[in-house]
Amino acid sequence: MNDNELRRMGVAVIESEIRGLQGLIPRVDGNFVAACQYMLACKGRIVVTGMGKSGHIGSKIAATLASTGSPAFFVHPGEASHGDLGMITPTDVVVALSNSGETDELLTILPLLKRIGVPLIAMTGNPASRLARGASVHIDVSVESEACPLNLAPTSSTTAALAMGDALAISLLEARGFTAEDFAMSHPGGRLGRRLLLLIDDIMHSGERAPRVSPETKLSKAVLEMTRKGLGMTAVVDDADHVLGLITDGDLRRTLDHQVDVHTTEVTEIMTRHCTTVQPHMLAAEALRIMEEKKINGLLVVDEDQKLLGALNMHDLLRAGVV
Repeated sequence: MNDNELRRMGVAVIESEIRGLQGLIPRVDGNFVAACQYMLACKGRIVVTGMGKSGHIGSKIAATLASTGSPAFFVHPGEASHGDLGMITPTDVVVALSNSGETDELLTILPLLKRIGVPLIAMTGNPASRLARGASVHIDVSVESEACPLNLAPTSSTTAALAMGDALAISLLEARGFTAEDFAMSHPGGRLGRRLLLLIDDIMHSGERAPRVSPETKLSKAVLEMTRKGLGMTAVVDDADHVLGLITDGDLRRTLDHQVDVHTTEVTEIMTRHCTTVQPHMLAAEALRIMEEKKINGLLVVDEDQKLLGALNMHDLLRAGVV
């Protein structure tokens, strides 16, 4: 095959799968709603199962359900016949995937699921199959043909099953009122989790690491404090650590442009008196928004009485993965 033929085949596969997905739209019907109701009423876990390629799709559906507010896990039907069926309890709901609806491993455990009394939601490409007929609810995910030219390799059918699984998961997400904050709780290691869960208190420089000088400090000493702490700024505080103002690298550069004597000038002469501050319980993402909005690179962290607790800058947010 030449380059054009390879591109043509790639386009044909995608077009075939699009047609398969479009065919699903009318099947988001009463059976789909009934399946959602079973899962919403579930007191236990949603157990997803399937063999082969359907199993791979089922595993992804289980992961999507679990991360969007519907506790779920995947059980291999072959292993279920050899002990793993004990993972399924009467409070669960089972979702079984099989394009043919005649997968032996699923049919083997079907009577046992009935005996346990768990609702069974079947997603198959054959409404007349034994699995479809034995289910509490059947969702038709059949496609006209596979994208494979031989009409053999599961392609359009697995895409259709995955899309229907996503439709179920997101419908449940909406029904449960699942929020971005809820999503972050199950994704603490991801960027969204860091943005939504990380607090200023988690990343700020506190204690002796927070730069501070007294009002009588000369600019030359303030420069040393800023250099030691490495945040590009220093707070000016009174004897009780209340913030009186802020000096930044930019303030110093502008002062030097005016040929001010840094050995005799006190910090109070150039500090910003009403500087922007934040509190430790605020989200780090909110600190980022404030910095971007005000076009500044650092913030002082204070308590309700404006007492200095710490400081952070844009580099801290970068290291934490908030930016």
